[in-house]
Amino acid sequence: MEYVILAVVIAVVAIVAITGLIVSGRRRRQLPPKSQAPVITAPKPTPQEPQVGEEAAPPTEAPRRTVEEVELPAEAEAPEAVEAVEVAPAEAEAAPAVEVPEPTAGRLVRLRSRLSRSQNSLGKGLLSLLSREHLDEDTWEEIEDTLLTADVGVAPTQELVERLRTRVKVLGTRTPEELRALLREELVELIGKDADRTVRSTRHEEGPAVVLVVGVNGVGKTTTTGKLARVLVADGRKVVLGAADTFRAAAADQLQTWGERVGARTVRGPEGGDPASIAFDAVKEGIAEGADTVLIDTAGRLHTKTGLMDELGKVKRVVEKHGPVDEVLLVLDATTGQNGLIQARVFAEVVDITGIVLTKLDGTAKGGIVVAVQRDLGVPVKLIGLGEGADDLAPFEPGAFVDALIGD
Repeated sequence: MEYVILAVVIAVVAIVAITGLIVSGRRRRQLPPKSQAPVITAPKPTPQEPQVGEEAAPPTEAPRRTVEEVELPAEAEAPEAVEAVEVAPAEAEAAPAVEVPEPTAGRLVRLRSRLSRSQNSLGKGLLSLLSREHLDEDTWEEIEDTLLTADVGVAPTQELVERLRTRVKVLGTRTPEELRALLREELVELIGKDADRTVRSTRHEEGPAVVLVVGVNGVGKTTTTGKLARVLVADGRKVVLGAADTFRAAAADQLQTWGERVGARTVRGPEGGDPASIAFDAVKEGIAEGADTVLIDTAGRLHTKTGLMDELGKVKRVVEKHGPVDEVLLVLDATTGQNGLIQARVFAEVVDITGIVLTKLDGTAKGGIVVAVQRDLGVPVKLIGLGEGADDLAPFEPGAFVDALIGD
């Protein structure tokens, strides 16, 4: 019985406690929440603007500029400013002046400064060895090594050494002047002084002379084509350029810039278009304009890519529908040395190469490559690039070239 009474008491206490909590909670909900006053930032009054309402205050007077104090421009100056704005665009649209290229005669004289390294390794090296008092077998082997290092080639080197041996024995006593004259004569003979190095660029009965510029990637075909246009314009030729390099981005823009500088028109097509079609249109345009020469810049192609090489043959065949191709100039980088000969052989199998253009024949280039490439292909070097300047492409002259190699 005691346990029952205890349980009833506990239950009553619990009910009373719960009831008190509920009532207390309801009272708290009924009380209004304590509101926090919002922070109001009054906007800063603008200058000379009165406040609104009871806080309004009379505006303060601020100094103002009167009309008389404002300086107006003179009446004569306004029309002049308007006229200057109107005239400027007209002047900007004026066509750029056409440049007058430097004459081609005497350009090769620059080789004396541009071939300083080749001169030290080939010309001066040979003169130093030949000036020794006793020319034994070791000396002749050094002469051979010097020629081979200069990329002259094995067969031309052996031929030159044998001729020098014979001439030195006959000469006997050798003064520096005699040695220089002897070496100059033999080197000119080795390069070939009787080869026809003229670029056939004169208009004939069939129409303008057509010159096709070919080569591998990166040898500077487009630049060479632009420089060749300057050479021909300097010699009095009217030139049309054909931008048949449709694979390299901006190649046509680059060629057109070269043409505009000397007043030569450029025939171009869409990027990625058919090179043979553009070459055909360029010759057609040259015939219509009565041009003397049409220069066609082709896309660079690896000599190992059969498809691209076949396409080059197609370009030549399509152009020949108008008439014969007078020149096929192969552009070679002189700094590649003997490696360039492998490229040259493949190009010679696809198109009939008629001449060589050696670019970058300054600085690190070895002068002996002139001999090697001519012997290997059986075609003459007709043009050489001496630097990055616009007029640094020169007709090749064996005598001036050797004079630059052996020095004074």
